[in-house]
Amino acid sequence: MSGKVLVTGAAGYIGSHAVKALLASGRSVVGLDNMDRGTQGAIDALNTLDGADRFAFVKGDIADRNLVPALLKEHAVREVIHFAALAYVGESMHQPLRYYTNNTVGTIHLIQSCVDASVERFVFSSTCATYGEPDPDFIPINESCPQAPINPYGASKLFIERVLEDVVHDVQAKGGKLGVTMLRYFNVAGCDPDGVVGEDHDPETHLIPIVLQAALGKRDHVTIFGDDYATPDGTCVRDYVHVSDLVDAHLLALDQMNDHDVRKMNLGVGRGYSVREII
Repeated sequence: MSGKVLVTGAAGYIGSHAVKALLASGRSVVGLDNMDRGTQGAIDALNTLDGADRFAFVKGDIADRNLVPALLKEHAVREVIHFAALAYVGESMHQPLRYYTNNTVGTIHLIQSCVDASVERFVFSSTCATYGEPDPDFIPINESCPQAPINPYGASKLFIERVLEDVVHDVQAKGGKLGVTMLRYFNVAGCDPDGVVGEDHDPETHLIPIVLQAALGKRDHVTIFGDDYATPDGTCVRDYVHVSDLVDAHLLALDQMNDHDVRKMNLGVGRGYSVREII
């Protein structure tokens, strides 16, 4: 398929890894990021790679109904991988309007721009937070688990899943082409094996980087929040997937999608690790 792949959130943790993988695959990429959570260091690193001449970065917001349509047209975009989102569960509880404005309203504007530009494939980075607190019968969580988010972050993503499904049906009913894959996952960890890009959150709230910072002497302790969960050692158990594996799954979804698909898949390793185990 000719034209560039649009990666939103390209200056972020997962987005920058996706750009690197796409360039390595021989594709051309246009990255979009408003730099609210993205870092210039990630873009600078991507611009040092072989194939960087096939990468164009634009600072801007997914909700910009002037910029995004122009970008899609200029670069003949027919494929989109959408990572741009606010993604802190705790923060979403204190700033729900900010999360709904960015993750839901902003993404709806992006989808409208994509439909207007006849984008044919759209991979949505969703979240297992859409499942809320699953019934034990659905653990490990599969795609048939009822979705009942318990925080604005999960709710903001679930709404977009429903929007995308309706939009695909509408586009196809009008004779157009649009395939969508929605990928849900919990905790992403690690960095590119080449060390070109990696996690760079400020402040850092993710367990594995925090543990590594403690090992490096950059912080003097690691705090365990809660030790009375119904788990073998009392601490929370989570599924951690390596960022490179996660990105590979997004690229596979892009490659294997038809222009009429609506796919919903969980991504993970299928084995949880407790906070104490990680430490």
